[in-house]
Amino acid sequence: MDSLITAAALALAAGDPLGALDRVALREDAPALALRGIAMAQLGDLDRAKLLLRRAARAFSPREAVARARCVVAEAEIALVSRDLGWPAKALDAARTTLEKHDDRLNAAHAGHLKVRRLLLIGRLDEAEHVLAGLDPTPLPPAARAAHELAVAGIAMRRLRTRPARAALEWARNAARQAGIPGLMAEVDSASLALETPAARLIGQGTERPLLLEEVEALQASPALVVDAFRYAVRAGDGTVSLASRPVLFALARALAEAWPGDVSREELVARAFGGKHADESHRARLRVEIGRLRAELAALADINATKRGFALAPRQARAVMVLARPIEERHAAVLALLADGEAWSSSALALALGTGQRSVQRALEPLAEAGKVQSFGHGRARRWMTPPVAGFTTTLLLPAPLPNS
Repeated sequence: MDSLITAAALALAAGDPLGALDRVALREDAPALALRGIAMAQLGDLDRAKLLLRRAARAFSPREAVARARCVVAEAEIALVSRDLGWPAKALDAARTTLEKHDDRLNAAHAGHLKVRRLLLIGRLDEAEHVLAGLDPTPLPPAARAAHELAVAGIAMRRLRTRPARAALEWARNAARQAGIPGLMAEVDSASLALETPAARLIGQGTERPLLLEEVEALQASPALVVDAFRYAVRAGDGTVSLASRPVLFALARALAEAWPGDVSREELVARAFGGKHADESHRARLRVEIGRLRAELAALADINATKRGFALAPRQARAVMVLARPIEERHAAVLALLADGEAWSSSALALALGTGQRSVQRALEPLAEAGKVQSFGHGRARRWMTPPVAGFTTTLLLPAPLPNS
């Protein structure tokens, strides 16, 4: 390995892409192309970075399997940052297998962390946890250890385990400081904000207040009867009733919970559940049917009593009734929640993360764009969506070990 390639690789590992480009910008050999690609990725020119890495992968000889695998890993990270979630995950798995086979444990771990982060973005927590469990963070250098702990914290926060999340973020912060990479330290700080900003709203007995993630966790463990507008479920103690496939029943349950210990008029229930402005006899008949169905669903947790005005919720054992609601509630809140990370998403990536069709996402983006809540750039398949102004930080793009010379 020549001295310029080594110096460029070290500059990239230290988060100095300009220093790396000073050394290899005019070179066209395979290692230089790969390092230039990583440098361009760190500078934010992701399209140019992908082209350089693909040229590098083709330039390496078939005998240089490790170098080719490292190029695949770098391209996978670019795909992750650019929210190209449809990028072939099998290519990353194959590259990771090659790296492990040739005892390049550092880059194999890096590939594993990328896979975990992709799984987190598309909501596959069990798979992400399984992959992460197979990665040993002990021998990792500080930058890789920070990435590992960020993945641990991401899973813990989504599992509503705030204490392990805080511990993992503290490990990540210490590791990022040891690595001395400003972008990595910024990423840890950005991840930590999730624990310090409101994650939900608590509605009950005529009041409403924001909740931190830690308070949401405490509410989940409380004996209160909770109507959960995140999971569309009603929960009390160890009992949970899912109403995810019964939107009318959930709307009724939420209306009754918000009014507890009072009752809700029939007119208001018709408006909340059916969207009717006036409760005529057909609406009242339908309401009686749906209340009967809800009463049967919640039989183990609560009863629903008829009153002179309408109906009231009566929990069987819980002494309090609360509604756990999203911080912002509007028709396309889920799309806005994903775009809130400040990254540029394609409609196909949003559809994959939300588990819905791409056309449904496109229909949601159109009114959001008209309202000025999202903006797009590019055309066709290159079109990307984000929320203005851009918030957050992109991930650090680097391979933790230098590429070999050809």
